[in-house]
Amino acid sequence: MAHDLTYGEARADAAAQMVENARAAFIRRTYGHLTGAILAFVAAETALFATGSAQDFCQELFSTRYGMLFLMLAFMVGGYGARVVAHASLSPAVQYLCLGLYVALEVVIFLPMLYAADRFFPGQYVAVKAGIVTLSALAGLTIGVYMSGVNFSFLGPILWVLSFVALGAIVASAIFGFQLNILFSVAMVVLTAGFIVYTTSNVLHEYRADQHVAAALELFASVALMFWYVLRIFMSFGRND
Repeated sequence: MAHDLTYGEARADAAAQMVENARAAFIRRTYGHLTGAILAFVAAETALFATGSAQDFCQELFSTRYGMLFLMLAFMVGGYGARVVAHASLSPAVQYLCLGLYVALEVVIFLPMLYAADRFFPGQYVAVKAGIVTLSALAGLTIGVYMSGVNFSFLGPILWVLSFVALGAIVASAIFGFQLNILFSVAMVVLTAGFIVYTTSNVLHEYRADQHVAAALELFASVALMFWYVLRIFMSFGRND
């Protein structure tokens, strides 16, 4: 009887270790793909600005009244579709396609912002500073979630409601032509920090082992949005100087 109990405990320990090893491998793959997505984004932006393509695109975009609004709508529809399909698909190829599409959409949507940062704040390296702050925040939030061990999945409904409120404000500002001030940017940084905490918690507790690409896409989406609003804050301070 004691022998059977010991054997059963050993099997349970071995099974638990296998689950733990699989989760650790999933986490490594997820953050490896997140790193790849960030590097691809940086490389694409660098190439577009180095060749002058970014400048040409932005000048054409700004020459039309609703160009930026249409670009935002295309990004929201395409980005949302990529995220939904990546989560629903069991095919690695489809998940990679969605991640690649989302990175490409982020590259395009960031062109006007980075163009403005380069043109109106020369020599201030606001994009570099914003990138450092964003990656530092990502590291700090990730470590905090890992060390706490808390499942933050309960944040999901709250974050999505706040996201729709923010989206309404953004669309209204684009249609009616009013500016969203620095307090809105700060609030959005806090919101994106919440999404990073939420998604990081899901990486630890919720995602299936074959969803590392979809998980990386969600993390990249939150990191990119945080970078957007951190950059807005730096540009606001630069304008005041």
